[in-house]
Amino acid sequence: MRRQRLILTVLCAVSWLPMQAQETGVKVEKNVMVPMHDGVKLATDVYLPEGRTEKLPVVLTRTPYNKDGAKSYGEYFAKHGYVFVAQDTRGRYASEGVWHWMTDDGVDGTDCAAWIAAQPWANGKIGMVGTSYVGGTQHAMALAKVPELTTVIPVDAVSNMGLQSMRNAGAFEMRFWNWIMLNAGKGSNAALNPATQVELKEMADHRWDYLSLLPLRPGCTPLKLAPEYEDWLIQAMRHGKDDDFWAQNNILADPKRYKDMPVYLVGGWYDSWAGNTSANFQALSKALKSDVYLIMGPWIHGAQNKSAHGQVEFGAEAAIADQLAWRKEWFDHWMKGLDNSVGKAAPFAKKVRIFVMGTGDGSKTKDGLLNHGGQWRDEDEWPLARAKVTPFYLHPEGVLSDGKPKLEVAAQSYAFDPKNPVPTLGGNISSGDGIMQQGAWDQRGNDKFWNWTKPIPLSARNDVLVFQTAPLAEDTEVTGEMEVKLWISSSAVDTDFTAKLVDVYPPSADWPHGFDLNLTDGIMRARFRDSLKEEKLMQPGKVYPITIKLYPTSNVFKKGHRIRVDISSSNFPRFDVNPNTGEPLQQHRRTVIATNTVHHDREHPSQIVLPVVGR
Repeated sequence: MRRQRLILTVLCAVSWLPMQAQETGVKVEKNVMVPMHDGVKLATDVYLPEGRTEKLPVVLTRTPYNKDGAKSYGEYFAKHGYVFVAQDTRGRYASEGVWHWMTDDGVDGTDCAAWIAAQPWANGKIGMVGTSYVGGTQHAMALAKVPELTTVIPVDAVSNMGLQSMRNAGAFEMRFWNWIMLNAGKGSNAALNPATQVELKEMADHRWDYLSLLPLRPGCTPLKLAPEYEDWLIQAMRHGKDDDFWAQNNILADPKRYKDMPVYLVGGWYDSWAGNTSANFQALSKALKSDVYLIMGPWIHGAQNKSAHGQVEFGAEAAIADQLAWRKEWFDHWMKGLDNSVGKAAPFAKKVRIFVMGTGDGSKTKDGLLNHGGQWRDEDEWPLARAKVTPFYLHPEGVLSDGKPKLEVAAQSYAFDPKNPVPTLGGNISSGDGIMQQGAWDQRGNDKFWNWTKPIPLSARNDVLVFQTAPLAEDTEVTGEMEVKLWISSSAVDTDFTAKLVDVYPPSADWPHGFDLNLTDGIMRARFRDSLKEEKLMQPGKVYPITIKLYPTSNVFKKGHRIRVDISSSNFPRFDVNPNTGEPLQQHRRTVIATNTVHHDREHPSQIVLPVVGR
């Protein structure tokens, strides 16, 4: 029984019964138990500006991460003429019920909004804030077309889970395994039992060891003590098809389901949801009559207030220092009708604002980081109409060029051993705490990477195929959506192919070995090569075309640098490792070494397709 149930006899007949805590200029109503359609009550905090008696617009956040963490937001917005409401989602922290991944948040959000609208302090307009899962609760309410919802600012938000960022072209993003391992024992029903909480914490503390014991099987780990978390994770890891299992928050399936209202989408080039953020902008800007804005910075997940990410510094202007003021500006315009900077000045001057990385001098900062630099630029659309879609072809001896292959036979093969996967060194990651590093990194080992601690470049591995251009004769900007088109074959009936775009710095005084900077990556599980909705095993030795969708990016490859693409068959623990056996996903008991081949001859012109922006 959840702890707040001890007071239900007092609360059950009252929709709004405050336990007040006084703040300067702000009155806080803590743990208001708001009833949902099925009688489950969700714990809710209300921040009210003192001395205001008129009905006010409301800023809402619905979170699985403990509503107490929204205190700074609550006080800020209450002091600026809003009511702020923070609610623990179902089955999390002080709320009743059983947690499910996102499936309850549309209907619960609808009930929450209806409750807000009935309160004496609400004027019927609701705007929402929040990042990641909390951004996903905004999308869920927008897809439910909640009547009171007026505008949303989803940051790095959960969406389109069967396409990319959870199931990624059939592969499973292991950050969600990590999320469950960390959160099953925090804020959950299981965590209410101290003994169970200890067991789940011990499991989380040893999750590196569990990584080597996959696949996860029902009832065979301490995760069985949090059954709703175990059940979801096992299903998610086994369910590769992009079908109804992933229907919640699927914006791209039918963007007209989304409520027609102003939307500000926030993402980062190194964020785990970057591909969906840019895809959602493209879909919603066509489907909605209301204004849809997009901003993409050089950021990792949820870190828009920082300019350095991973091993790289992007310059002071990369950070948005005040994370509250610009949100207030947006809400003031759309919920209070103020004529302000929206549509006139940064970050609202145009519908699209992007940070173009790579204009720094490449020196080493006082903090030991690569000064990759960059600058903001406002655009009229995404992707950029003026970008020239340019294929760079794979050739023998690791050559990458814009010239088409001419040889009748050309291919490279390597052995992919699932027991020795290529380690993840940065990238589009979130919830990687302890098992992965986010963002921009030199693609060589160091002690920050538990599975690649020595200063050995990934390019030295025999299971990584490296293709790179000659040193560039001039600065070359690449901005937009991109993909890698390969012709492949394998000795296995199923395997993976991965691709990574790299900006290769030449050796310098500060970086004697140069710096191999990861920009974006992707994967394709071969059984989903034709469709994400249907599995087809391969015929060993047969040549197939596949397309690997990379995350979007914007980068200037400076004169003297090289454009590089790395091809392999694993990127762990960013993605789950394919056992190469063709067994049902995450139900295998064995692995086999696959001989994987990338063909790049005249009839099989494997290539990376880059959107090149001229000066």
